[in-house]
Amino acid sequence: MTNEGKGRAIFISYRRDDSEGEAGRLYDDLVRAYGDDSVFMDVSAIAPGLDFRKAIDDNVASCGVLLAVIGPTWATVTDAHGERRLDNANDFVRLEIASALERKIPVIPVLVHDAHMPALEMLPDDLKDLRYRNSVELTHARWNSDVALLTAALKSYVSEKTAHSTETVHATVPVQLPAPDGDHSPGVAKSKTPLMAGIGVAVLVVAGVVVAVMMHSGSGVPAAGTAVAAEPAGSTAAVSPAALVGTWQSSDASRGDADALSRIAVEDAGGQIMVHAWGNCPNGQQCDWGSRKATMTGAEAVTERWELRFTPKEEKEQRSAVLRLRPAGNGMQVAVQNSWLKHDNAHDSDVQLLFEKAP
Repeated sequence: MTNEGKGRAIFISYRRDDSEGEAGRLYDDLVRAYGDDSVFMDVSAIAPGLDFRKAIDDNVASCGVLLAVIGPTWATVTDAHGERRLDNANDFVRLEIASALERKIPVIPVLVHDAHMPALEMLPDDLKDLRYRNSVELTHARWNSDVALLTAALKSYVSEKTAHSTETVHATVPVQLPAPDGDHSPGVAKSKTPLMAGIGVAVLVVAGVVVAVMMHSGSGVPAAGTAVAAEPAGSTAAVSPAALVGTWQSSDASRGDADALSRIAVEDAGGQIMVHAWGNCPNGQQCDWGSRKATMTGAEAVTERWELRFTPKEEKEQRSAVLRLRPAGNGMQVAVQNSWLKHDNAHDSDVQLLFEKAP
């Protein structure tokens, strides 16, 4: 084994043909946070003559956590003979992840390019446990905030080195990210001055009308006959995220559906609401859905989407779920918005649940 991989706490596993650009960008961000001696990404530097299987195993053994970067073609990419690489026992990516799973090293699937976790039947036997590991998603539009949450989660595996937080680093592979939405043609950026000036004039005109009306009435209330904006019909007052923070369990103890939601933990992580959910499994245990960010919209918090496949029903159908949380007296009302897809047949199902604070 080379000395390059020794003592590095974060191992980034990826496929060049699938997620090379995202892996390189993630490497840069993690090196900024933890230093280049705490992040290991490329096993291509294995010295000639060494057994690459042992070199990979030794490198993985020295890490505290492995990040498996998974793009849309991670499980399906083929070799020059048309054979799926994941079916090759000597595939580098398979060796890396299998070694970590066998050694009980935490493995975090990192989904990029809107990828989903591979179905259980697509994984070889030594990688099937990967299907049940909590995943995180890195999106191009929210890259900085997504990586910040991942970096914070990794603190339990490696100490952050603030001395590196402002350094400029470069990945060991080219970074080729998808272009952002909109017009990407070269040239001078369009000026926003006319737009901002127009908005400013509109604000001044509205303010002048309001002042004139108030002066005409001789008081701080509008004159008779003046239109007053009303509350939208059905609107609800905003609530504080603090009303949702805590650990909650389903109040319906008799609900034994294999795909039912059973437990929720809500956390306010520096202004970002995080929702961790668990559901029932056929073996009587709880399936860990993992965490998703939530956005406060008036009286409720709406989560980002989960992609789930735990129960026998979910193994046959692709399921996604969004949660809508709102206070309900001393409890919490949860609306589970499910979307199911089997072949080309899609259908939705909504479930209303009541949760109470866990003891």
